[in-house]
This record gives sequence, structure tokens and C-alpha cells, in this order.
Amino acid sequence: MHRGPDDPSVVIEAATPRDLAAVRRLLERHQLPLEGVDERLPTMIVARDDAGVVGSAALELYADGALLRSVAVSPARQGQGLGHRLTEAALRVAREHRIDTVFLLTTTAERFFPKFGFEPITRTDVPASVRTSVEFRSSCPASAVVMRKRLS
Repeated sequence: MHRGPDDPSVVIEAATPRDLAAVRRLLERHQLPLEGVDERLPTMIVARDDAGVVGSAALELYADGALLRSVAVSPARQGQGLGHRLTEAALRVAREHRIDTVFLLTTTAERFFPKFGFEPITRTDVPASVRTSVEFRSSCPASAVVMRKRLS
């Protein structure tokens, strides 16, 4: 559990099964893919305030890296640094799992992720194991920006 200096009323912590419905609603609101979200529970992070889940991030772990997905913040909480805190927490999870490289696909946040060291790459630069993700196969359009961050 991590309380941030920006807003101590919001806790960043590992998701639990009771969070999944709220995370799905949040992703739907942001028109983010829902397929496979429940399976990400072991590597899912949520931001929680007194009212419940106000943000999420998750990782899909593969042999050759991880895919960062489901980074979303409730509209009422945007602009308060929660996306930043959630992304940092997800990168910590990747390091805990000894992941060397994290990838992501985005259609709206290509200017947000370079703050964390993500750089644009082509789909062919993504290892085959990571490209098996539903996001690469069907959920994200071909026009989505692909990005990579090396952790080591």
C-alpha cells in the first residue's frame, strides 16, 4: 500500500477480486479493452479512495517482457498525478517479476508515457511472445502507437 504526497486520501495497492467490477467499469468508460482483464488480477494495481476504485493499471507477463495495459483514472480524479503513480507502481511490479522490458499500445497517451522512459517502436520490434497478447492480436487498432521501456 502506498499513499502519495499529492493526495494522501488515495491509496495505490494490489487489486483484489472485489475490485474487478469497478476496474471493468472504469475501462469501459475510457473505451479500453476488457478482454483478459480478470486474468491480470495478480499483476493489477488500483488507486482507491474512500468511494472506491478511482484508477487502475495492469501487466501481462510474457517470456520476453511485459505489456502494460489498463492504465486508467476516473475523470473526477484526473490531473492529480494518479496516472503517474499507477504507472510507477506497475513498473515496480515488473521489476519484482524480473522483467527487463515493458511494452504498451496506446491510441491516446503517446505523450504521457515518455515521462517514464517509454519510446515509440514498431510492432515488429516487439517480441513474438508479447505479440500473442489479445491487445496485439485484436483489441488495439493497427494505428495504435507501440512503445517500449527497458528496465535493465
